[in-house]
Formats: sequence, structure tokens, C-alpha cells
Amino acid sequence: MTNEEIARLQDYLCKKVNPGITLRKRPRQDDSVEVYIGDEFTALLFKDDEDPSDISYNLDMAILAIDLDEA
Repeated sequence: MTNEEIARLQDYLCKKVNPGITLRKRPRQDDSVEVYIGDEFTALLFKDDEDPSDISYNLDMAILAIDLDEA
């Protein structure tokens, strides 16, 4: 993902989900970024560009059962 693409996605997620979201590049992957809320890693965001005329982004967030007790 390009820096411009990451910035646009971060702006979108901040408006739609949580203003504290930041996206960080992954060291060895260029098809995805790490999603943080504050300092806490929250999810991965993948780019699906298999069909260049229909690009989409997939947010993959795992929720551990033990984390539900903290809510």
C-alpha cells in the first residue's frame, strides 16, 4: 500500500470507527497494515487487488474470549 492510500484509509477509519485509530506499515508486507487504537494493536487491514478494477480492503480483527471479560 502506498503512503497516500494508507493516509486515506486511516482518515476513513478515524471518521467511521474511532478517531484514535492509526495505521502502521508492516516491515515485510506491502499488502497490509497494522491497525492500532492508541498504543494497542487491534487488527490487520489487507488490500485485495486481485481484480484491479474492483479493489477492496479487508479488516481482520481477532477477539480472544479472555478479552471479553475486560469489557
